Amino acid sequence: MQGALLVAGTTSDAGKSVLVAGLCRVLRRRGVAVAPFKAQNMSNNSVVTVDGGEIGRAQAMQAHACGLAPSVDFNPVLLKPGSDRSSQVVVRGRADGVVSAQSYQQRKAALLDVVTASLADLRTRFDVVVCEGAGSPAEINLRANDIANMGLAQAADLPVVVVGDIDRGGVLAHLFGTVAVLDAADQARIAGFVVNKFRGDPALLAPGLDQLHALTGRPTFGVVPWADGLWLDAEDSLSAVADGVLGAPAPPHGSQWLRVAVVRLPRISNATDAEALASEPGVSVRYVTEPSRLADADLVVLPGSKSTVADLDWLRRTGLADALLAHVRAGRPVLGICGGYQMLGRRIADPHGVEGASADGLGLLDLEIEFVPRKTLATPSGTAWGVPVTGYEIHHGQVVRSGDPELGDGEGSDAGVVLGSHWHGLLENDAFRRLLLARVAEQAGRTGFVAAPDTCFAAVRAAQLDLLGDLVERHVDLCALEHVINHGAPTDLPIVTSGLAR
Repeated sequence: MQGALLVAGTTSDAGKSVLVAGLCRVLRRRGVAVAPFKAQNMSNNSVVTVDGGEIGRAQAMQAHACGLAPSVDFNPVLLKPGSDRSSQVVVRGRADGVVSAQSYQQRKAALLDVVTASLADLRTRFDVVVCEGAGSPAEINLRANDIANMGLAQAADLPVVVVGDIDRGGVLAHLFGTVAVLDAADQARIAGFVVNKFRGDPALLAPGLDQLHALTGRPTFGVVPWADGLWLDAEDSLSAVADGVLGAPAPPHGSQWLRVAVVRLPRISNATDAEALASEPGVSVRYVTEPSRLADADLVVLPGSKSTVADLDWLRRTGLADALLAHVRAGRPVLGICGGYQMLGRRIADPHGVEGASADGLGLLDLEIEFVPRKTLATPSGTAWGVPVTGYEIHHGQVVRSGDPELGDGEGSDAGVVLGSHWHGLLENDAFRRLLLARVAEQAGRTGFVAAPDTCFAAVRAAQLDLLGDLVERHVDLCALEHVINHGAPTDLPIVTSGLAR
């Protein structure tokens, strides 16, 4: 095989990320040298790469599906929202200013050169590059400056497959409409469709797909069924949460469950840190947004934040800060990660205007933080509680004073029931996670909880990728997709007219 493909979506969270990961997994199984690519991602869920940059977590997950280490080549532009009106721009792994929605449009022409150069380089090194679009190509108000959907497809000569989420309803209209609102040149690149998250009798859907083919001249390459077991590394880290519970926890090994409350901050970042806890038997992890949800929690996790000071203010305004303080006074543990760690200290100073304000922390750790303009990006390793640990750091806040015992080698704070660290991914270390669960159970009085001795989070993640590969292999016409990858969209596709086009 030799070529590339762009997977676009009718909407955000239509299934682009998982379809790309599944395709990558299948192609790798078949011995194809394959890489993922997303020109522009908007997410506060990111990782640090081996080459010292920052990319969206979904592209890191897709890289693992390919058997590759995450690289800035796979996601050259990352937007990290700090508010409803502004985002930090990360270009090839490094922060490069803050933009508004309007001012970002003016930067896109230069960024198109960046993303096309990155993609062209990947295509010289891999047999196949599977690209993921952003949002939807039907956002025609943004088409003129697009660098992630049809703009990329035209610039890089890519065929396009559009995936739609049938669970939202109206998928046939979404698929038809996505094609119909595009101009003729863009329509010519749409080779066909994939339906995602299907539940029910395929025979009932088939007539609709036949009519869609008749209306557009484009086939549906596959109907991927709903899979309850898929929840790790979601692009929208909260999209897989049902009734507030993360994942599908297995029954406890002992007689009691551990209950974990993860505060869902307005600008939460790297919420996937909690996924390792949710992979443990007998551990129920819930996202919470109001104080009563902390009342029966054994452990409260304060996760990362893209706007630490603003989210700290939100904690106070909602009453969650008071509930957290009462939780600690009752002798029950709290873990802060990155921005959440900073909130637990005495003071956050911002002399350089990184976030625009300083603030008093919650005072649960003897810790002082100062924001600096240069972002720390690192992949450290060391020991904590006597066991090896690794992680990754993404933060502007620096520790300028800490009076508590260290959690690990020169990093983090361990004040008994209150713990904190700048390291994302710390909970993915199996031995450390087991020690933490045992300690939480003791502090919370859950004497009947027994930490599973054999949970391997890396194996859980690999199993998720294999499940994605299995779904694609069983339910997608890979021969037809391979032809599109190798030869592009057919040249005789009809132009779909709509009221808008006329």
